[in-house]
Amino acid sequence: MEALSHHITVGGLKVAVTRKAIKNLHLGVYPPEGRVRVAAPLAVSDEAVRLAIVEKLGWIRRQQAKFAAQPRQSARAMVDRESHYFMGKRYLLHVVPKKGTAEIVLRPGSVMELQIRPDASKEYRARVLQHWYREQLKGMMPPLLDKWHPRLGVEATDWSIRKMKTRWGTCSPETGRIRLNIELAKKPPQCVEYIVVHELLHLIERKHSDRFMSLLTDHLPHWQLLRQELNATLLPYEDWGEDSGVFKRSTVV
Repeated sequence: MEALSHHITVGGLKVAVTRKAIKNLHLGVYPPEGRVRVAAPLAVSDEAVRLAIVEKLGWIRRQQAKFAAQPRQSARAMVDRESHYFMGKRYLLHVVPKKGTAEIVLRPGSVMELQIRPDASKEYRARVLQHWYREQLKGMMPPLLDKWHPRLGVEATDWSIRKMKTRWGTCSPETGRIRLNIELAKKPPQCVEYIVVHELLHLIERKHSDRFMSLLTDHLPHWQLLRQELNATLLPYEDWGEDSGVFKRSTVV
């Protein structure tokens, strides 16, 4: 059966409600502005949904406040002397006209040189930079996995670099696959390593349990400082569509 969707208003909040063939009701808050969405079983009434939302209003407001407080870069115009980041360092972009294949070259003086044809659009320049970020991050992965696989006694069966809106990484314990956010290419190397270790540990312990935290502390005693450093840097500008995004957090009610 196709999912059924509509909107209700609860406590001044506009909430998107989608009914599906599921067992439990799930409530989530979406970036960037904190849209509220509920996935509910087909048999659950709107009144039951309202009651669940009222019960979680405090949590919803806290998540929306977090989104509102997150500092973000302005939209990147991909022009000379614009700031861009790589491995935790700030670089000034320098656009150099060039025929043929576009390239990114790091120069002395914290200059990120974008060699590209003069008529290239802003969107194409951004795609070139994103491709470069992806390749740099991909190059970091084999040494990190070679280091941590034997230390942790587990191995990822596969890994990939993805664009994610709210997570630095994910792990699928069932398949052994891990995914990393392409934005990690902008962060310090030690933060990238922290996320790799974090996701690999989910192959041992699925949840963020006391055991998981103990394992993380055993292998990375300063992981909390790394997490703070990771989350202290500016988030990228994003233009999310009305129906895009993923849960910042979800809960079964």
